[in-house]
Amino acid sequence: MSNLTLRLITGSLLIALVGWVLFKAPLWLFALVTISFIGIALNEFFALVELKGIVIERWIGLLVGLLIPLSIYWEFEPTKGWELFFMVVAFLTLFVLQLRRRDSSQAIVGISTALFGIFYVSWCFSFLIKLRFLTGPSVPDGRWLVALLLLSTKGGDIGAYAVGSVFGRHTLIRRVSPSKTWEGLGGGLLFSLIAAMSLKFALPQVGIGHLALLGVLLGLLGQLGDLSESLIKRDCQVKDSGTLLPGMGGMLDVLDSLLFASPICYFYVRKFLL
Repeated sequence: MSNLTLRLITGSLLIALVGWVLFKAPLWLFALVTISFIGIALNEFFALVELKGIVIERWIGLLVGLLIPLSIYWEFEPTKGWELFFMVVAFLTLFVLQLRRRDSSQAIVGISTALFGIFYVSWCFSFLIKLRFLTGPSVPDGRWLVALLLLSTKGGDIGAYAVGSVFGRHTLIRRVSPSKTWEGLGGGLLFSLIAAMSLKFALPQVGIGHLALLGVLLGLLGQLGDLSESLIKRDCQVKDSGTLLPGMGGMLDVLDSLLFASPICYFYVRKFLL
């Protein structure tokens, strides 16, 4: 079976799962799936870093990385923003563990990389749960905000792949990802724009200008997220972050385009649409 066929089968099953979890499953199951995705992707990130010989307290990083989305789902009261508290706890714990080690040669690199992974994967992707909770006069159902994010970013991925495969001639950043082209980037942004505007029926109170701007913005951030993960993999000298998803690689390979787009989408909606 070709890689493209495997990719199509895996992608179709993943779309069906995400669609059902988002629109049919209870909220707790949506949160559970999101948190599971975070845990898998964060573990893959730590595994990539360890390939470079960097010593990381992986279990501490994973624990804090899972506590962050859990704290968002449980909506700790009366204080909001507990995910930042857990990041401070991780910072202190990692320092204490480094103090106990006999070899301090990698202390700064180990601590910094672990915190970066928590921020990059866990904190950024946790905004999916925050988006799901958002409601207001213009957005009565947060599920459609998550759908807007997913369709815009993943639509951009599909558009960039399709257009780049057929019309791609000019490489975007050869040293990071030789297969990505400027033509693919343009196609991806067009697909993201169309995907966002197609949700006008579900978000009738949101102006078409906001949808168009969000589509282009999320599409651009999705491409940037994809390139950023490619940069990390290139540094670690691997093709994929894992082998969990046949034809697609690891979980981090699937989430990469959403990591930067998720928090920006949330803050945009909070500022301009609620």
